[in-house]
Amino acid sequence: MAPVLKVAVTGPESTGKSLLCQQLAGHFNTVHVPEYAREYVDRLNRPYCREDILVIAREQLSREDALVKTANRYLFCDTELIVAKIWELHKYKDCHPWILEQIEKRRYDLYLLCDIDLPWEPDPQREYPHMRNFFFDWFRRELEGYEFPYLIISGSRNERLDNAIRALESFFNTG
Repeated sequence: MAPVLKVAVTGPESTGKSLLCQQLAGHFNTVHVPEYAREYVDRLNRPYCREDILVIAREQLSREDALVKTANRYLFCDTELIVAKIWELHKYKDCHPWILEQIEKRRYDLYLLCDIDLPWEPDPQREYPHMRNFFFDWFRRELEGYEFPYLIISGSRNERLDNAIRALESFFNTG
């Protein structure tokens, strides 16, 4: 049996990451790891704080570890720890060493960086509609700095899934 290929779907807010993960998992008949931060923050009865980012990061990886055992060829991860790093650095000017260590230690076979070409969709958890270019460029610098393999996924909601499927098949030479 071939090893499971782990694909992280990442990028700034409101770029279609969650929908793309669900669609890719459906297309490839496998599972995806939903973004735990959304669930966690929805349950808080207070604003999130720096300590919450570490709690979220640990649980995200725990859920990823659990689901990889049930994945069929691919495991699509709706976020990864570069998101936590960027968020913590931007908001609190520092990043927990455990998060930095895990970014180095836990590798994905491919990162799909979602482009900011989709319209912004307001959401109570989204904070920076005016900084999408800033964050997109930061994500790209992080991926390049770590020398992680990544592809940018662009297009309308309808095109994005097809573009991602073609990109995966080309990258993994399975098309």
